[in-house]
Amino acid sequence: MRNKNILGLFGFKNQLLNRFLSRKQIGQRGEDITADFLRKKGMRILHRNLRLGRIEFDIIAKDEDSIVFVEVKTSRTHSYGDPVEWVTIQKQRRMAHAAKLYLQKFRILETPVRFDVVTVVALGTKNQIEHFRDAF
Repeated sequence: MRNKNILGLFGFKNQLLNRFLSRKQIGQRGEDITADFLRKKGMRILHRNLRLGRIEFDIIAKDEDSIVFVEVKTSRTHSYGDPVEWVTIQKQRRMAHAAKLYLQKFRILETPVRFDVVTVVALGTKNQIEHFRDAF
């Protein structure tokens, strides 16, 4: 990643890297930013990119006594609308079903559950992060 270091020296790291990263890399970067953000809020990350059935959870965390299933939406701009709106009803239903599978698998059926959405938008040289608790 020699180019990354060179870009960082000139202060263009976020701006230029976002332009050249693939959609998958942008998504991974958003998940990394979100994991750090949630840790700073006192949440413990249990799993990242855990696949259950046809759904992959970006992040599963523990917040006090609740298991939190976190969907991360990352974008380079607001051109395609607010990223929180990208979590469709169908996606919410699939996540709820996969969450039941998770609770059964780990035998924690009585544990309170929450579904959060975190959006990360790379704006110039800084990231805009929004956390929607109990999003659905």
